[in-house]
Amino acid sequence: MIRTWVGSDNSHPSRSYGVANPGYVPTATGEPAMFAPPADNHAGASAPPASMFDNMPGYEGTLAGGGGGFLPPPMPAPPPQPMPGPEQPHWNIPSITEDTAREAFALYASSKCCYSSAPAKDGVITGMDAFNTYRYRLETFTESRSTEWTHMPYSGQSVDAFSQPPPGPWDVPAKTPSFFQDDQQVIKVPNTSSLKSCHDCVGMGRKPCKHCAGAGNKVCWVCNGSGYRHADDRCHHCSGRGRENCGFCHGQGSSVCATCRGKQQLLVYISLTVKWSNNNDNYVVEQSSGLQIDNLSKVSGKELFRDSQYLVFPLMGFPDQAVVQAAQHLINEHQGKYSRTSRILQQRQTIELIPVTKVTYTWKGKSHIYFVYGNEFKVSADNYPATCCCSIM
Repeated sequence: MIRTWVGSDNSHPSRSYGVANPGYVPTATGEPAMFAPPADNHAGASAPPASMFDNMPGYEGTLAGGGGGFLPPPMPAPPPQPMPGPEQPHWNIPSITEDTAREAFALYASSKCCYSSAPAKDGVITGMDAFNTYRYRLETFTESRSTEWTHMPYSGQSVDAFSQPPPGPWDVPAKTPSFFQDDQQVIKVPNTSSLKSCHDCVGMGRKPCKHCAGAGNKVCWVCNGSGYRHADDRCHHCSGRGRENCGFCHGQGSSVCATCRGKQQLLVYISLTVKWSNNNDNYVVEQSSGLQIDNLSKVSGKELFRDSQYLVFPLMGFPDQAVVQAAQHLINEHQGKYSRTSRILQQRQTIELIPVTKVTYTWKGKSHIYFVYGNEFKVSADNYPATCCCSIM
């Protein structure tokens, strides 16, 4: 048998009905009270409608949530002509000493849990060959801009839309960080802010609770809505009502709108994102030592050349033609690629000479090799002759 709470029963606390508790339907005095089925969850808009955004001059393609599109930079004034870098002599770093090679090899062996130190300690060095190689690096520091419509709860902020034309996306001032450092800044575009009714709660400031569908109460989980646990045992959890207050909205049936935070109105404006990026590419001259070229990305070398200006000039007079050709290719590629979608602020090109020494040694009558490379004296020994199988418990 399902028992219902009579509206005139003074033993129960008074409740508010209507919007806060739409699931309760009061009846005439003395008649059983009825609970209507919970109302459907309020279907607030998941995204702002397109009509919410004004057509701002200069920002016609801007959309909500990004995708405002392509903001190519304006044509710059004629840039200063890049200055050619000075001619560089052919640099060579002398091969490292045997003591340095042996110390680096011993440190390498001690860093491996399964490597015996015997080859590094007792091996006899029979040859050392230098294979110095160049690494060319080009960095292009750029600034890109994108816009989107966004909104925030209205709390008395300035509303300035259409008071005067907004500045163009590339005319909004932004503080440029140090060159060649990634950064980002988000700016509210002046003269684009307007006041709109919240689309999510339809300007009510509150939304029906999704856990009880706005009823403010739910079927009692103890008695499953009957009001009784057994035949004549009234449910103490819900006091025989068959329903209990929703713990999420505390019986209110609604909660503050998360979009407008109860303000009922939104400040809608265009947000400008300014992004600074350091785009870089490397080229390492092939060397015939046998060392995998990927290893060289983990070490530094001796810097031979550095040139930084608005647009760098291809190398002139450098002795290694492979480096000259790589520089020409990367400079053309960077200037063509990044100038279409962003503003180039600065370029920098450097050349490093990375020392690579191939060491040949004998141990137990057999010949082996290892490499010592970079300013850090890193070691590569793919076929170390004294290893063991071990496991860490």
